[in-house]
Amino acid sequence: MELRIACIPGDGIGPEIVAEAKKVLKKVAAVFRHEILFTDLLMGGASIDAYGVPLTRETLAAAKAAGAVLMGSIGGDASVSHWYRLPPHLRPEAGLLALRKELDLFANLRPAVLYEELSGACPLREEISRAGFDLLILRELTGGLYFGERRTTVENGLRKAVDTLAYDENEIRRIAVKGFEAARKRRKKVTSVDKANVLDSSRLWRSVVEETAKGYPEVALEHMLVDNCAMQLVKNPAQFDVILTENMFGDILSDEASMITGSIGMLPSASLNDTKFGLYEPSHGSAPDLAGRDAANPLATILSAAMLLRYSFDLEDEARAVEAAVRQVLKEGYRTGDILSPGCVRTGCSRMGDLVEEKAGKAGSGA
Repeated sequence: MELRIACIPGDGIGPEIVAEAKKVLKKVAAVFRHEILFTDLLMGGASIDAYGVPLTRETLAAAKAAGAVLMGSIGGDASVSHWYRLPPHLRPEAGLLALRKELDLFANLRPAVLYEELSGACPLREEISRAGFDLLILRELTGGLYFGERRTTVENGLRKAVDTLAYDENEIRRIAVKGFEAARKRRKKVTSVDKANVLDSSRLWRSVVEETAKGYPEVALEHMLVDNCAMQLVKNPAQFDVILTENMFGDILSDEASMITGSIGMLPSASLNDTKFGLYEPSHGSAPDLAGRDAANPLATILSAAMLLRYSFDLEDEARAVEAAVRQVLKEGYRTGDILSPGCVRTGCSRMGDLVEEKAGKAGSGA
């Protein structure tokens, strides 16, 4: 099978972690006899430095022509980077938002799994971390507050800013369908998260989710207010299977979920449209303080590559080989600095990639 993958290394640690994911993908492709074709593209700060804009038409066209996109990280330190002295529409993150919108990547899947080997890195009490958890946050990605009308004005001598949160029922219904479909293949439970006690958009969200649930009688549905969900994630994360929510709530909750896995460096993500096409990226940022030091954790990017194999190319065995390799490396005690615990072997970004590549080759060959 021919796998056409567009790669956007991006900024900060992005080039380092994408290099390790590409290394693992090449190994898996060789073992399973696939041909893999990478196209490297610029976006974000790297694109601003090269072309003056965070996303060019050429990059967008090349991304659309691929079977999937693998991305590292976008942006830098807003307090010092020259990129953040530019108007908002020319800053690095504007390129990512535009790419998501142009490719209609409305469904963001962020699995949060506490590996047994990393239970010691979990900041929760031992009786909670010992139980473990495996949840999936399904976040609507192209609507809501981040894409609504916004403006900043001066009224009566005072600066005033307005951001608009808007959803229509079709936007809600299509992400709800993704959520129930995902739950049907997991433990058959959806927790829909909103703020229906305050927001009209949330009341519509709740209504449409309930309508959609009628088509999935085998899946249990519960509603939870976002503030309660934030508390429950640290009180009893094992209660969750699929968390379904809108854009801003999903952004915040998925970062919270990442930290209770031990490190945000362990959280992969997939952003999908109505076809097999997807954008795959780690959920963490560009970590400019770690860039060039061989200190970043590449595992979230490698696990994102496993999701790429599963969702865009229907290569389940290959995806499982990558995930098994990550688990085996952790079981053998190798750790980057963010997940290091006593008795483990500290390793850098490149070495971690080498170890996963080696194990993925063995997992795929059945060795």
